[in-house]
Amino acid sequence: MSSGRVPRHARTRMIAAVATVCALSAAAFPVPRAAAADTPPYSETYRPQFHFTPEKNWMNDPNGLVYYKGEYHLFYQYNPNGTSWGDMSWGHAVSKDLVHWKELPLALPHDDEEMVFSGSAVVDRGNTTGFGTEKNPPMVAIYTSYHKDTGIQAQSLAYSTDRGRTWTKYEGNPVLDIGSKEFRDPKVQWYAPTKSWLMTVSLSTEHKVRFYSSKNLKDWDLLSEFGPAGATGGVWECPDLFPLAVDGDKNNIKWVLVVNINPGGIAGGSAAQYFVGDFDGKKFTAEDKGTYTPPAGTVMQDFEGTGFGAWSSTGTAFGDGPTAGALAGQGTVEGFDGKGLANSFHGGDATTGTLTSPEFTVDSPYLNFKVGGGRHPHEPGTLLEQGDPPAGTVLADFEGGSYGDWTATGDAFGSAPATGTLPDQQEVSGFLGSGLVNSYLNGDSTTGTLTSPEFTIDKRHINFLIGGGNHPAGSDHPTALELLVDGQVVRSATGRDAEALNWASWDVGDLAGKKARIRIVDDNTGGWGHLNVDHIMLSDTEARPVSQETSVNLLVDGQVVRSATGANSETLDWASFDLRPYAGEKARIQIVDRNTAGWGHILADRFTAADAPAKSVVQRADWADYGKDYYAAVSWEDAPGGKRYMIGWMNNWDYSGAIPTSPWRGAQSAPREMALRTVDGRVRLTSRPVGSLESLRESGPATATGVTVKNTAKPLIGPAARGKALDIEATFSLKDAERFGLKVRTGAGGEETVIGYDTTTQELYVDRTRSGAVDFNSTFPGVQTAPLKAGNGKVKLRILVDWSSVEVFGGSGEAVITDQIFPDPASQGVEVFAENGSVRLDQARVWHLGSAHD
Repeated sequence: MSSGRVPRHARTRMIAAVATVCALSAAAFPVPRAAAADTPPYSETYRPQFHFTPEKNWMNDPNGLVYYKGEYHLFYQYNPNGTSWGDMSWGHAVSKDLVHWKELPLALPHDDEEMVFSGSAVVDRGNTTGFGTEKNPPMVAIYTSYHKDTGIQAQSLAYSTDRGRTWTKYEGNPVLDIGSKEFRDPKVQWYAPTKSWLMTVSLSTEHKVRFYSSKNLKDWDLLSEFGPAGATGGVWECPDLFPLAVDGDKNNIKWVLVVNINPGGIAGGSAAQYFVGDFDGKKFTAEDKGTYTPPAGTVMQDFEGTGFGAWSSTGTAFGDGPTAGALAGQGTVEGFDGKGLANSFHGGDATTGTLTSPEFTVDSPYLNFKVGGGRHPHEPGTLLEQGDPPAGTVLADFEGGSYGDWTATGDAFGSAPATGTLPDQQEVSGFLGSGLVNSYLNGDSTTGTLTSPEFTIDKRHINFLIGGGNHPAGSDHPTALELLVDGQVVRSATGRDAEALNWASWDVGDLAGKKARIRIVDDNTGGWGHLNVDHIMLSDTEARPVSQETSVNLLVDGQVVRSATGANSETLDWASFDLRPYAGEKARIQIVDRNTAGWGHILADRFTAADAPAKSVVQRADWADYGKDYYAAVSWEDAPGGKRYMIGWMNNWDYSGAIPTSPWRGAQSAPREMALRTVDGRVRLTSRPVGSLESLRESGPATATGVTVKNTAKPLIGPAARGKALDIEATFSLKDAERFGLKVRTGAGGEETVIGYDTTTQELYVDRTRSGAVDFNSTFPGVQTAPLKAGNGKVKLRILVDWSSVEVFGGSGEAVITDQIFPDPASQGVEVFAENGSVRLDQARVWHLGSAHD
């Protein structure tokens, strides 16, 4: 949870209108690879070698970043009791160079009354708090107290007089309480012009940042608010405000306001956006970026008529024609053009249907349109219509008001199956008949197991319906469906943090004739700490999951080749499909609502064939990083030489609890030195890896110069460039290739992580669809892109490769993509490639990086 708040998946139950990501069940999740008992610490399969990770347990946001007496302090959101989010406390590590870290004992522990959420730390040199002396000034942590009994989030203090080794919570806590459950992540700094402390803090669901002032860190006065602005598709968290010189000119100072957002980031899920502007001591004013005009084109459908014209509809969700805005029971609908739009909220979220265009020939490079509504993406392999279950033997359908001869333990399952949604639970859907297993009995706090009698596996598949929490078997506190043979777990599945059940299947052909049991496990008392299960059956036919999407799709030959979804918002925004690969082919546009849960509707308008892509608000916002895995980014205070170093949590709330690492879960990015540079006529926040990282370069470098590559991929340099931990610098000169770049962590089975440049879209990209383990969450595989213009016909890249991540810095650091990857340890190849033409690799240098672990 990004800033230490109750995770989004827990909060959705508190906010009735909020829905989670598409709820397709996740079958046969890989059990995280536990380290063998004799595996030395920091040498486990996916353990980063130069990114900070705790030795064990869960970590998320960086907190309390401050430099004092030769040490950089890194505090962080930490669960001292397991590898999933919970019991939030402040972990602690220190470094002299931002590369080699020493993990210290827990700094600020949770207790019976509060969890210790995100915040910052300062050195109170003037002893304004009275917590120390002027000779021995205290280090003061300003953090968000999450009060367990009320859910209130307020700002509190703790202090240390021994360089952060031991801490005392202030007896007058909290020092700032506005009675809000969405008020968090204070970033505090000394503001010299007014000789006072300045707090930047988030009103998360209001998409606002507040600024407060204090003389003593205890008494705070409100100065101003900023927002909503930029991307607002998720909660705002972990704000940070700091000044930087533009292009190194100390007479031209601008202020940067970083606002982390989840979901609604540029690559989906969590991300760090920023604003450049001015701060006058009281108020932050962002630079005006002007109004946006989308590219002109030929309108194919604008929904301005009384009916849908030649478009055909199924179901009841879209009604008989376009709507003039919101429907009964719907929030205010905004952002559509003209008078009408397609709106599938007819009858509320419970209705479903499709709206399909006539066939057309693709003769334009792009299809631009506006989209809003629910965030339920299309998932490949799903069926659009719910048919009858495959033929087979039903092991349990949980009808008839009892569990029969199944055995229950604990109190999560009660004495009989549930008949649907339980008190305080979001709507449960997708089960068959009138009964199901639902372990939300009395909320997420209950635990237990439900075990079937023994049966013989006599068919190829075990099919089942599953929903609920995403806590895989093998994690500390699973919510999982397990297949037991000889008492051992041989298959498992978990939910997707959504209440809707969907089909999943295990292939058990290799277990034919074996005696087995099914066990349903709820061992989790945190957010989404429950599981929904129904209709478990043996069959020779695999059950295919049913679509639960709310999406706009492009169909070519009846197959979905492009898809977009809403952002859980009633405001429509521009989206674009790249049609160039389908030029001359026949296609259709299909608007799909197959979701009956929260945000189970889709909005669409103004389909336009155009020569250039339209850009959404999210695409027009400014991002510190365009990857999937850079969140809760904040910067160090008091760094030597006035430097501004920043670090982010290298993970994403879409799948953070499911990444296949053990005995730790969560890593921090490489620290980065930040700067403001004028790029293409606009001031941009840029970053580069901290210089001390070069101390890990073992020897080298292996080099290649003047290599021309055409329509192929080939090893870069040779064996000397292979590795799991690398620092790569490469400069390309554009020729006629459409795409080119490097592939890292290549290996058996076609594993590769592609780091490329697309000359037609002028974008840097990272493709991790074949980067190794990618199937633990549907939102993990994919391609991330960042706008990057070539400079003087050249593209420069700096790439950091670690055992489970890549960080790519393009140009002057204005285009950065950070992505986790989980390749086979044997995949260590590096290749250079060009597609549809040739490119010249002017120079590449590859260093092997040693471990930062002592």
